[in-house]
Amino acid sequence: MDVDLGLLSPAEQHAYRLLVRLGAAGAEELSAHDAMPPEQAATVLEALRLKGLAGPGPVFHPLPPDVALGDSLLRRQQELENARQVVAALSEDYRAHARRRDAEHLVELVVGAKALRQRIREMQDSAREEILWFCRANPLAMAGPENAEESSALARGVRYRAIYERELLERPGELESILESGRAGEESRTLPVLPVRLAIADRSLAICPLVPDESRGVGEPTAALIRSSELLDALVALFESYWERATPLTTDGSPRSDLGESEVLLLSLFVSGMPDKSIATHLGVSKRTVQRRIDRLMDLAGVDTRTGLAFQAARRGWLPTPADPGRQRP
Repeated sequence: MDVDLGLLSPAEQHAYRLLVRLGAAGAEELSAHDAMPPEQAATVLEALRLKGLAGPGPVFHPLPPDVALGDSLLRRQQELENARQVVAALSEDYRAHARRRDAEHLVELVVGAKALRQRIREMQDSAREEILWFCRANPLAMAGPENAEESSALARGVRYRAIYERELLERPGELESILESGRAGEESRTLPVLPVRLAIADRSLAICPLVPDESRGVGEPTAALIRSSELLDALVALFESYWERATPLTTDGSPRSDLGESEVLLLSLFVSGMPDKSIATHLGVSKRTVQRRIDRLMDLAGVDTRTGLAFQAARRGWLPTPADPGRQRP
């Protein structure tokens, strides 16, 4: 599977794999094997050389990727860990000194499900550019189908980006609601687990619950309403880092493929890691039918493994890649 984290472009990843299989190649040879213009082959090979993945030309030899890219990956992991630590430290500082906001305070305490629902609705009604969501299973104040404000915000041009926990997709009615929102314009992705619940409007206002799931049932839900601050910047960075790694959920067929809507949905759920049995339940078919359709997609992609299918789906543009920045703001 291609993985685009800003380290290598899909073209560079493909060229590197071909270079490894060939053992060594110049621009002309790479072009002949991959049906790309020699000028493009030369550009890609030079890019691999600059990134430490190929020796100097004119005949380029592949070099170990763990040596060339290992440091970059470690830096990315450290950046993500630093963001988590900033969120944890600032949240702990808030809990130690929290008080109700006046005109000079940047953090306000919101207590109770009813008050929290009202703030979430007000946040969406006042949004002008973008809403970011971390949607965990077992919502504290508002389930997805209850969020009537989203449709009107989408209609006036507000961009919605939402990441859903995989467990939430397997709950009755949730996936259908998410896909309906996607057809209305929401950009939705999924990950196995999310660190917190989170809603951010226009990168200037966030709502983040303060009590962990294991403490639910003790008192009313409590959340922080966070305005422009370093804490808010850290929460935005946390969202973006998870967005890059999340798997898109879509039913929109690509103009570059002959996949139907049902096949694109099946492929999206498959790439997200959902088990065949759960996919079958959501599609209203048998597990055997799901396996047969996946086999058909493997035949269409010309591969004989599920890993190969995921790789070809990304390469052929059957699904948007995780690093796709999405639509531009209106």
